[in-house]
Amino acid sequence: MKNFMVTYHMSNELLEASANSTPEEKAEGMKQWMEWAKNTGTALVDFGQPLGGGLVVNSDGSSTPSSREVCGYSMIQAEDIESAVKILQKHPHTSWNDSCSIEVHEAMKMPNS
Repeated sequence: MKNFMVTYHMSNELLEASANSTPEEKAEGMKQWMEWAKNTGTALVDFGQPLGGGLVVNSDGSSTPSSREVCGYSMIQAEDIESAVKILQKHPHTSWNDSCSIEVHEAMKMPNS
């Protein structure tokens, strides 16, 4: 099995709006995520957590705000990237709003490890 890093993306405007959701709306959203997590079974290695306030660290040590609009991550396990995509096909994040998307990347093994 291979590990895959899953990143969740949404516009900064939608992220700010979601921060103002009612407790009931937040609970309903988490209910959908927890159902997805349950359905992945052992493929879900790390549920992850929300991310925010990203910075790009430049070669001179300075930093600038990130424009990638990454709002969270998870780690999953699958045979290959196609299998990882199948695990993510009905993820609630992508059905929430058209600006929401998911990226999946294989976590490659380090040489000589």
